[in-house]
This record gives sequence, C-alpha cells and structure tokens, in this order.
Amino acid sequence: MCWRNYLIPPYRRIYGDRMELMDAIRKRCSVRSYEERPIDDATIMALIEAARLSPSARNRQHRKYVVIENPGRDPAMIEACNGQKWIAEAPILIAGVADPTVTNWADVDVAIAFEHIVLEAVECGLGSCWVGAFKEDEVKKLLGVPGDKRIVALLTVGYPKGEHSQKPKDPLEDVWAKEKYAW
Repeated sequence: MCWRNYLIPPYRRIYGDRMELMDAIRKRCSVRSYEERPIDDATIMALIEAARLSPSARNRQHRKYVVIENPGRDPAMIEACNGQKWIAEAPILIAGVADPTVTNWADVDVAIAFEHIVLEAVECGLGSCWVGAFKEDEVKKLLGVPGDKRIVALLTVGYPKGEHSQKPKDPLEDVWAKEKYAW
C-alpha cells in the first residue's frame, strides 16, 4: 500500500489492498494531463521515501530531490523545459540531482530512484511523466543547484485527468535471448 497509508490507523486499513508490483508496472504510463488537485505532503514524502530506499552505486546515496509545487506559476521554469506547456498542469515537478564526482553511475542512480517514485506514484493513484528535454543550466539556476551537480531528469507527478493507458509493447519473445545476442 502507499507509504502514506501507514499514517492511517490500522483499523482503517483494508487488508489485501496492496497492488502487486507487476500490476503497478503494467498500469504505469506517461501522463501529461493532470487534475487541478494538489498532492498532500504525506504523499510527497511517500514518493521521496521510495526514491530514498532505491539502490545506488556502492551505496553512495548522493542523490537529492527538489520538489517544485505548481511549476506553472513560474513561466521561466516552463521555458527552461523547452516550453512544454503541459508541465504547467502538474501539481509537482521533481528534479533529480546527482553528484557526478561521487560515482560514474550518478545518472543511473537517479534513474533508478525516479523509477521507484514512478511506481510508488501508481500505488498512490498518481500519474507521472519523465521530462528529459530541458535546459539543465537554466533549471539549475532557477532551483539554486550548484554548478558541480547535475540535474539528470525532471518528473511531473499528479492525479491523471481522463483515461491513460500504457502504449503497446513488443512481445516478450521478441526482446530477450539466452546466452547470446540473437538479433
């Protein structure tokens, strides 16, 4: 169950309401349209807790997360995100910050943490979308991120507006081979 549910007294929890991991993976899709509904602090902390618990190279735990509430209030942020106006609809935008001096795997560490956030978001009834197209130096300046750090990616999170579904994926038998490359 969503981490925030641990704040609910046990007598109010429904036994067996936990989503199976593969269900969350199958349900997860990129959401670019959000309800005008804020995300409470307990839920935001649940998302960050999921990221905090993710593995990192040599357990360096260098990753940091800047949560921007209502990113659309700052036109400069939307411009720094290459003018992608849909980002303004999201109640929160999370910047994944890495310290590349700690490990050569800093970007991968943030990516793993973000995917933990994405899956926890599904569990909490939220949608999300990775944002890779942005002007890193401009976003760093807006968020006060030091020059020696990297913003690896941004992630919008919110309550999905309308129906969203995962795009078709290649069949399982087309994406793997045993022992040797087969394509």
